[in-house]
Amino acid sequence: MKSNVGRLSVMMFLQYAVWGAWLPLAARYLTAPTTEGGLGFTGTQMGLILGLAGSIGAICAPFIAGQLADRHFSTERFLAALLAVGGVIKWVTASQTGYGTWLLLSIAYSIVYMPTLALSNSMAFANLDDRERQFPKVRVWGTIGWIAASWIFPMIYLQSGLHLQIMPPFLVGPELPNVTARLADSLRFSALISWGYAAFCLTLPHTPPRKDATEKLAFRKAFRLLREPSFAVLIAAALPISVIHQVYFLQTPPFLSHLGLMDSQIGPAMTIGQFSEIVIMGLLGVMLARLGFRTVITLGAAAYFVRYMIWSFTSLPVPVLVASQVLHGICYACFFASAYIYTDRVAPADIRHSAQTVFGIIILGGGPVLGGLLSGWLADTYAQSGGAIDYGALWRVVALIGLGAAVLFWMGFRERKAPAAV
Repeated sequence: MKSNVGRLSVMMFLQYAVWGAWLPLAARYLTAPTTEGGLGFTGTQMGLILGLAGSIGAICAPFIAGQLADRHFSTERFLAALLAVGGVIKWVTASQTGYGTWLLLSIAYSIVYMPTLALSNSMAFANLDDRERQFPKVRVWGTIGWIAASWIFPMIYLQSGLHLQIMPPFLVGPELPNVTARLADSLRFSALISWGYAAFCLTLPHTPPRKDATEKLAFRKAFRLLREPSFAVLIAAALPISVIHQVYFLQTPPFLSHLGLMDSQIGPAMTIGQFSEIVIMGLLGVMLARLGFRTVITLGAAAYFVRYMIWSFTSLPVPVLVASQVLHGICYACFFASAYIYTDRVAPADIRHSAQTVFGIIILGGGPVLGGLLSGWLADTYAQSGGAIDYGALWRVVALIGLGAAVLFWMGFRERKAPAAV
């Protein structure tokens, strides 16, 4: 089983490298003026491409990946097929310039990629001896893969004359001419990683579908998990947390710019949270064993409240506000990674793929759509003269949502030690 840990860690690295290669740069490329090399899409169009398309994929996941992997195909082969197709879609998308084509291809891509997030989780859970202790150590390689891909792409495609610096990403250089148009190459870079990942999937442990399933429709049985009180409370808390998690990605870059950071500093500043995530992921197994799911997941939700509340005091020194990014690791690892592990615990063995995708509907389906709507409403509500935003008021609202979710989970959750009967 030790060899499985190594292979599953590489799987997670590639899983999130595929995503990290293009997503951090997508909004800039889509909305940059055509005179600068971008596509000139509006903010609403960009939101639909990055938010709605991903949500459609997350909603379709239980009916596609969960059902097929739980009932008909081995997980590793199904993963390989989805990733191979996804690579083709990404490569084709890179050469498109029309909004309608981009939206349709983005929806198609999300339908084949979003299920792989749940499938990679369930693949890991199915092939680890001690899932609750080993999964965080495997999953942390996903964060490392995201960072690596998002750093390597600009080094290869966007810069020249690289030299060392103290701040992440440590190797930087002057930008190449027509750099904005070159952002389209991030999609091709992602496609190459996706095809390599697809080939690697064929070396993963064989994980066949369940032959002793008591019900043919795995996703229908998975949805019945909502009758399990602890899982229902987890879902009820996960929805608002996933909403404010999306607001983080939409509002943090302009907020950091508002604080005075240069555009080239925003990305490195946000990676503080990802480095923190690596540390917390490494400790998560011990935390769950000693503190339990109720305490650890509540800690994750409370960390959202604390971070956003700190940001609401915009008069604090900028280094303090930037350094508070370290809380992002607690937010994600303690809440979302722990929630994935608990979902695996509470789900019967024959629907574990589908249970992960049901949870994915909430955090990757509902959260991005509602988070986009909330982000837009907050920006409009707290807009000031001259186009500025009252970020103190904006972050206070977001912080209170996090506090409400933390209280809801702490008051309502009671940990289950064995799979639910559904």
